[in-house]
Amino acid sequence: MDVLVKACLNGARRRAEHEAVPITPRELARDARAAVDAGAAVLHVHPRGADDAETLDAAPCSAALTAIRDAVRGVPVGLSTAAWMAPDPRARLALIDAWAVLPDFASVNLSEPGAADVCAALLRRRVGIEAGVWSVEDARMLVETGLGPRCLRILVEAQPPDGSEAVAAARAIDAVLDGAGVAVPRVHHGEGVATWAVLEAALARGRGIRIGLEDTLVLAGGRRARDNAALVAEAVGMVRRHGHRPVPVPVR
Repeated sequence: MDVLVKACLNGARRRAEHEAVPITPRELARDARAAVDAGAAVLHVHPRGADDAETLDAAPCSAALTAIRDAVRGVPVGLSTAAWMAPDPRARLALIDAWAVLPDFASVNLSEPGAADVCAALLRRRVGIEAGVWSVEDARMLVETGLGPRCLRILVEAQPPDGSEAVAAARAIDAVLDGAGVAVPRVHHGEGVATWAVLEAALARGRGIRIGLEDTLVLAGGRRARDNAALVAEAVGMVRRHGHRPVPVPVR
């Protein structure tokens, strides 16, 4: 079975947390190339503004996407639409509508205010939706709204910091989606020390996985990761140990 490995390069991480967190377009492009070489087939990034803070502003988003695409042509690149970058839903929509260079997909946290409108805006612009499902309640919302079949992927985001609890949370989300017959591809991830337990459980079920400095700073054994490429390489090894193959990297 081919399993998707997605790399999340930076998220909200600061350099104070890890010296290898990529911030600038050039750094994101460098890490994108290294992550793809290590086996990632899809990329997710949070562009930064002049103050290094995450942003949805058109210019930084365009710069990041252009630099990454120059480095890894043909590899899908996605952005976040997280509400903490633009808390007012109307302002968030205006920023998305102003994007000059479009990502291949964008993640939408279903638990956030204005999520349905963000999804509608992305569909209008023909940007793929990666639905961020944090809980059973989010999974039920996805089912009830009928949005599931219109998504590119569903991102099962296990929130508990404890590994066993995070695995149980992801399993409960899967159960709701399975029960409703939602067949959209899923990608699982955890946070911090729970990350690797979530990935192991996901691979046992044949799910896609996400890994990168956004999610964790340590390798499966607890040793601090050198960079994003090291995390991706570890995840790819885990995929193979489960008897799967990483989805091949697109070549254009």
